[in-house]
Amino acid sequence: MISLAEAAVTVLSSADPAAKCRLTRAFAADWAAGLLAAEGGPPPPPRPARPPHPALLPPNRMPKRSTGGPAGRGALLHALAHIELNAVDLAWDIVCRFPAEAMPRAFLDDWVQVALDEAEHFDLLAGLLAGLGLAYGDLPAHDGLWQAAENTADDLMARLAVVPLTLEARGCDTTPATIAKLERNGDHTTPPALELIYRDEIRHVAAGVRWFRHLAAKRGLDPAATYHRLLAERFRGRPKPPFNHAARAEAGMPRDWYEAEA
Repeated sequence: MISLAEAAVTVLSSADPAAKCRLTRAFAADWAAGLLAAEGGPPPPPRPARPPHPALLPPNRMPKRSTGGPAGRGALLHALAHIELNAVDLAWDIVCRFPAEAMPRAFLDDWVQVALDEAEHFDLLAGLLAGLGLAYGDLPAHDGLWQAAENTADDLMARLAVVPLTLEARGCDTTPATIAKLERNGDHTTPPALELIYRDEIRHVAAGVRWFRHLAAKRGLDPAATYHRLLAERFRGRPKPPFNHAARAEAGMPRDWYEAEA
């Protein structure tokens, strides 16, 4: 029986996006069936394997996304697909990078589910790209998400603060407006996919909040003050309004965690 960490490293070491998502589905099913050991296994690679394309550019050199016309929608879908593929790797990385924390099995359950959700999101977006005559890798992308992972590779609490509680929470803020713009521009194909992703994002932020609170209690720390400190230390920038207070509240994130940083 291989371990969950070995499964995670296998996914992280797969460069092909379709294979990465296929392995994610298979290993998530094995985990649910009790076919993977909870303990043991190698550490993750410093970076996940990636295909030769897309070309990775600094975030400030990326073209602006648009919700108008096929070209604009293609650029938007490609950018979102890139985010979701990174999110697959981020979820598997968190599963196997921090064994010293000795987190409960429920923590592993949550992040395996997150990995599965993100793989489904990538496949969904790849299908929409194909409908526009595009494939993942046809357009440039940025490396900001993995840079955030590298900045938090030594501390699970920092990783939770930056990835689910900041980056994914930002998706909860912006996705409803993106859906509305697409619908106003006559796109009735993309919004249902983004609505599904949005609902899953709220659950992912909720998992981040739950385990951030768990670690704060374990370490005897104040959650809000620690979130502010970790963001100042590990993340360039701060949460900026407008905030989707309803979605953040549904995820269990108090307003003083993020409003004080605006």
